[in-house]
Amino acid sequence: MKLVSNATVAPGTLFVVATPIGTLADLSPRAKEVLASVAVILAEDTRRTAKLLSAAGITTKLLAFHEHNESQVLPRVLEELQAGVSVALVSDAGTPLLCDPGYRLVRACRHAGLPVASVPGPSAITAALSVAGLPPYPFTFVGFLPPKREARRRFLQRFAELDHTLVVFLSPHRLAGELSDVAEVLGGAREAALLAELSKVHERCVHGSLQALAAQTHLARGEFTLVVGPPLEVPRKKPQPQEVLALIHRLQGQGLPLGEAKKVASQQLGVSRKKLYELLEAAKSEA
Repeated sequence: MKLVSNATVAPGTLFVVATPIGTLADLSPRAKEVLASVAVILAEDTRRTAKLLSAAGITTKLLAFHEHNESQVLPRVLEELQAGVSVALVSDAGTPLLCDPGYRLVRACRHAGLPVASVPGPSAITAALSVAGLPPYPFTFVGFLPPKREARRRFLQRFAELDHTLVVFLSPHRLAGELSDVAEVLGGAREAALLAELSKVHERCVHGSLQALAAQTHLARGEFTLVVGPPLEVPRKKPQPQEVLALIHRLQGQGLPLGEAKKVASQQLGVSRKKLYELLEAAKSEA
């Protein structure tokens, strides 16, 4: 088996290979060499990866590796690696493991002392940050949102007060609902950029407040990445007891347990847990 000419790792290596997120020409020369040299390529969707390989003139064997068969395929892959066979891992597009299967395989290789090598390249996360025109760091990658509204709102609440730029992957099938929830939970006035079809011919970006972007449902075709700027800095007013009580009830109405609701309320209002309890007691005495 031919090893890549510039590789310094031994046989039996797992190569984590980034692939184009749109334009096939973005596949790097090193990625082509690795994919042509390994014994097998683990692919989330073999049909999609086959098109990429065909365009690059690569004939390496493909093996399906996705969330539904990961537990069955992983032991077999480990055996091949331990026998000295090199394997490449790719996702449908971009850098593997970012919202794609593969984490358990890489972790298993590290625990087994098997070499893992990165072949870096395209990523929708860094591509979106580079062209969004929003503060690029610090940033937090949120990933895809839960499909159900209640779970989605609870999930977003965890990031509401984080003083970071956020990068969110959106589903075109739920674009209107997801944008609406993002605007409501994170704050409709926050600056954001909605990017579609990154690196493709019809790449586009709509820039504005989250509230304004929530109305852009006519853009629902394509793959979407949302970049949300950090929270606006506004002077905090002293929270009133009834305001605190109302916030707790609202958070509980969104499905948060009482203890978690108090924790989130403390963060949102910028008060200590002790102060929060004092305000709640005052609200009860006023009732």
